[in-house]
Amino acid sequence: MDSVFAKTKEKMEKCLTSLERDYSAIRAGRANPAILDKVMVDYYGVPTPIIQMAAVSSPEPRMLVVQPWDASTLKEIEKAINTADIGINPQNDGKVIRLNFPQLTEEHRKTLQKDISKRGEEAKVAIRNVRRDAMDDIKKLKKNNEITEDDQKDGEKKLQDITDDFIKQAEAITKKKEEEVISL
Repeated sequence: MDSVFAKTKEKMEKCLTSLERDYSAIRAGRANPAILDKVMVDYYGVPTPIIQMAAVSSPEPRMLVVQPWDASTLKEIEKAINTADIGINPQNDGKVIRLNFPQLTEEHRKTLQKDISKRGEEAKVAIRNVRRDAMDDIKKLKKNNEITEDDQKDGEKKLQDITDDFIKQAEAITKKKEEEVISL
């Protein structure tokens, strides 16, 4: 039954990691290089992430600078950023690309907050789905007479405790991101 708990914890950790990755891509007024993680540049016919082609830095709180290692790829990187529709227009000065992040409006903050809340709920649903699958595994163990009924009850209680802990972590991550958006 310990393998069920280990597998469950691992899957729930992946849910939290996925949530954090989603939140890192949300533009909250501050310049965050993670917003470029999903942007792919057509590099000699091969879709390549920007971070493999250029140095991305944040010299100011509201600016990202993308400096390609190969200057000939500057136009392709600019085109990929425009096509990615991240809501920021790149400024190409011939050597680097600058991305200036505008101040968030109140309306945009509320929209972001709703999106953050929705993603938080989706993560909690995913965690509960993992719990359901683990409960089914415990019931199978009982059905196959590999564990006693008391072991099944103890296992279900422990599983609920694990789930509650991960739900609290997801709520904390969500609350932190919402506060970040509101405080800007």
